[in-house]
Amino acid sequence: MRIRFRTITVTLLLCMPLAGCVSDGKRTDVDMQEAADRADGIMDATLRGIEPAVQWAHGPTTTGSCDVTRRRAVMTVVSETRRGSFLGLVERIWRHRDYRIKGVNNDTDSPAIYAQTRDGFGVTLIIGGAGQAFFEVDSPCVNESEVADPTTPPNGPAYEGVYPLPRPNVRSDFWSAGAP
Repeated sequence: MRIRFRTITVTLLLCMPLAGCVSDGKRTDVDMQEAADRADGIMDATLRGIEPAVQWAHGPTTTGSCDVTRRRAVMTVVSETRRGSFLGLVERIWRHRDYRIKGVNNDTDSPAIYAQTRDGFGVTLIIGGAGQAFFEVDSPCVNESEVADPTTPPNGPAYEGVYPLPRPNVRSDFWSAGAP
């Protein structure tokens, strides 16, 4: 007995409640602007959860062939003695929002936390030079579209047209404690 198989090419389209529709690794139900809005919402929620509050400014938005990245820089000095507390607080915020912690870098000069949302957005917090914290949210692959500037106003100077952003220049009785 001889059995013949025909090869059929099928585009697999999966729709999952939390991840949306995915075809060939690309979210087909979301475009870059919607992804940018979602990234802004992730950072808005994270920054609202930080107590005492920190001052922040928008960083540059970048787009790839099918992804978008939004950035924010914390303009409040986070002292070396408070960095662990800051990172721990943000990690708790992300865990509470059911983000998966993918990695933690305990480097003393540039500690970081890397997480992922249930819908595939990469979320990063890195502490850089002079204790400046940087948030970055990377979208999964989505449909190409134009991307507008963020609409959430920063809670301090906007630094529009200034790149790179200045070093942190806002003092906090709590977050800057022990910083020169």
